[in-house]
Amino acid sequence: MAQAEAQAQDVARALRGVVRGEVEFDTASRALVTMDASNYRRVPLGVVAPRDAEDVDAVLAVCREHGVPVVARGAGTSIAGQATGVGVVLDFTRHMRAIEDLDPGMRTAVVQPGVVLDELRGAAAAYGLTFGPDPSTHSRCTLGGMIGNNSCGSHSVAWGTTADNVHALDVLTYGGRRATLDRGGSGVPATLREGARRLVSGELARLRTGFPALPRRISGYALDELLPEKGEDWARAFTGSEGTLGILTRAAVRLVPVPGARVLAVLGYPDESAAAEAAAGLLPYQPLTVEGMANDLVGDAARAALPRGGAWLFVEVGGDDPGHARANAEALCRAARDGTTDHALVTGPAEQRALWRVREDASGTATRTRDGAEAWPGWEDCAVPPARLGAYLRDFRALLRAYGLRGLPYGHFGDGCIHVRIDFDLLGEKGIATFREFSYALAETVVAHGGSLSGEHGDGQARAELLPRMYGEEMVDLFNRFKDLWDPAGGLNPGMLVRPDRIDENLRFAPLPRTPVAVEFGYPHDGGDFSAAVRRCVGVAKCRNETAAGASVMCPSFRATGEEQHSTRGRARLLHEMLAGEVVRDGWQSEEVRDALDLCLSCKGCRSDCPVGVDMATYKAEFLHHHYEGRRRPAAHYSMGWLPLWLRLGAAARAAPLLNAGARVRPLAALGKRLGGIAPERDIPALPRTPFTRWWRAQTDRGPAGGRPVVLWPDTFTNYLSPGAGTAAVRVFRDAGLRIAVPPRQVCCGLTYVSTGQLDRARTVLRRTLETMEPALDAGLPVAVLEPPCAAALTTDAPELLGDDPRAARLARAVRTFAQTLEEYAPDWSPPRLHRPVAGQTHCHQHAVIGDAADRRLRERAGLVGELSG
Repeated sequence: MAQAEAQAQDVARALRGVVRGEVEFDTASRALVTMDASNYRRVPLGVVAPRDAEDVDAVLAVCREHGVPVVARGAGTSIAGQATGVGVVLDFTRHMRAIEDLDPGMRTAVVQPGVVLDELRGAAAAYGLTFGPDPSTHSRCTLGGMIGNNSCGSHSVAWGTTADNVHALDVLTYGGRRATLDRGGSGVPATLREGARRLVSGELARLRTGFPALPRRISGYALDELLPEKGEDWARAFTGSEGTLGILTRAAVRLVPVPGARVLAVLGYPDESAAAEAAAGLLPYQPLTVEGMANDLVGDAARAALPRGGAWLFVEVGGDDPGHARANAEALCRAARDGTTDHALVTGPAEQRALWRVREDASGTATRTRDGAEAWPGWEDCAVPPARLGAYLRDFRALLRAYGLRGLPYGHFGDGCIHVRIDFDLLGEKGIATFREFSYALAETVVAHGGSLSGEHGDGQARAELLPRMYGEEMVDLFNRFKDLWDPAGGLNPGMLVRPDRIDENLRFAPLPRTPVAVEFGYPHDGGDFSAAVRRCVGVAKCRNETAAGASVMCPSFRATGEEQHSTRGRARLLHEMLAGEVVRDGWQSEEVRDALDLCLSCKGCRSDCPVGVDMATYKAEFLHHHYEGRRRPAAHYSMGWLPLWLRLGAAARAAPLLNAGARVRPLAALGKRLGGIAPERDIPALPRTPFTRWWRAQTDRGPAGGRPVVLWPDTFTNYLSPGAGTAAVRVFRDAGLRIAVPPRQVCCGLTYVSTGQLDRARTVLRRTLETMEPALDAGLPVAVLEPPCAAALTTDAPELLGDDPRAARLARAVRTFAQTLEEYAPDWSPPRLHRPVAGQTHCHQHAVIGDAADRRLRERAGLVGELSG
């Protein structure tokens, strides 16, 4: 350990002397890149964010001198382990992300490796062009990562793989040689070029016959692209090499024209096999996509938008204009009619995007089976000839049954490529042995169907050990020799693709505790196990979206900073490493975890927007509880965390005028903010003289005597800071014919205590609240909560924190928002038609926990127009 730390210090010191970009060898930076989106974990020495190719060259020189490996990393969404770190990890997402040139006439672009795919597509769209390959991670994956993995995406049936769309590549070898890779190899160093030509000329027969002919052959090195009849295409041969041959510094890529209009034909089939059998038959109609997914991957809300069936094909059809596209789609549907149960044509862009999000989120949603069991990658993307897909899926399902496993297949049916997460037990020795045995059996099945072990995400560590089953030992030896021509020192991404680590080594679950750690929340969806909750994050990194997409709110702190540690995934990674105890060694006392969670807004956006339902707000509350247990807390925890108490005391003392006057005196206000840990830029809100509950006690009109009774919850914000909202709600409820009751004593959802991790205090407050609310709960009354975060806290935090008190679950079931109360308990009431534009924003907690469908319907009934965002 001491020797490794000394080496890390030496390397870091040397790098800081020659590199202009960030050199980060601290605990947090290392912990953030131990994993990608695979089952694997490797611990690096440090991370460098190069600013340009000269920085990359300098990093390679230092690492050569110290005998340290180098791994290139983009968004870290690789599913086979090839973006996990050893040695020095190069993070290209921070600086090397320029689109250097875009030539619409030649339909080409020149990009740096850190360019996010959607950035390139957005720039090209201005000229009616796009980059064809589009993985489901298009909003955060980088061009460098796509070239490293030979990524494909849903449109590959029309526009091919990344290898089909590269023109020329600038790379640096571990030995420091520069190469420009294109057809003919004139820009390749002579020793490398001649060595490769000798290798190819000596194995012409094997290279011409040893690769399966199918559209998604991603496994191994594409040595056949160096055959003379293929023009010795070095760019294509390099694409998919997973950072094992050289480091990409610039790429010239091809762009394709975008159809004038698109229609999405959604075809329903009785089951997955029927959909798979039908996919190849649709290819003559030149679709842009042929994507398949089965019923078990689709939620109830999404299913309602789909045509009748047990499985579906999403077939996108293009045309010069909307009429042409629709006509093409109708022709395809007529041709498919005999095998379908139903179909729908979706023409609206918003409706199409909503359905595509169902498909794109599958890589996350598939990580949990319907009963909540964990499912993992490893056989994420094997591919067979499209005409063999139905037969292959039947054999695949049979193999799952034979091993007692379950999986949810989906994917690129038109290309014969299947994604699946399988419920392997990767925590126990027996389960890991089953994983290994099943992997070999499935490799044999894939090969028997003429397939490729990887059809999109590369071999990495997940499948490289199995390449001899696909290619034979002789071809794999050629891969090794090709690697040695490029990287004789073995310094680039060792253990991946060639001379690989075993598929059951470096599993990211290995260092985690085998028994649940003591925690405060119940984690009902994870069996009460905090470690299982943290394992929900599989690394697909939807939280790294740099702009909000649709109704999504995740993750505001990443969008503001652009830093991995301030993304949901980054925080989950640090919590994982905290539990593992190897990199982050201080457990609940970790300052690295605390600092990463500090910018978490506890917005709960990830609870709904993350495909796997990571709930970072709850994890943060849990961590803060343990971190500050028995210790002095930040001042804001006492000022803001205990705000309900301070406001109640101020109201009881009728001190609002005095406090408001003090807040207007700048020195006093500055002192108060300093003592309370409040940013000096913040204004102190004025306190109303009369809290809502005091106003209510003076009222005699509780609503019609025969009206349906509802309890109006006097939350802290409404009661002490905005009583006008409460009085307005009373007027509406009276007009709607509801009979209003307000709790006779102080009630509180406990949110301020929860969000600051003061969970013991939160329990005390909540139990007192349940005592007050018990008569209303016994009477079966609805509880109308005006403040959305309070409604969300009562719905989720309270029952998860008080799992031993059934009253918490009863209260959660009784909670309604303002709009829900009116919709359910005054369905015949008609609001006044206002006919005016009103901008609105759904609170992030309501978005995550409750939803805003009732609010949207109420706005429509009231004649309110304008955007309701969030």
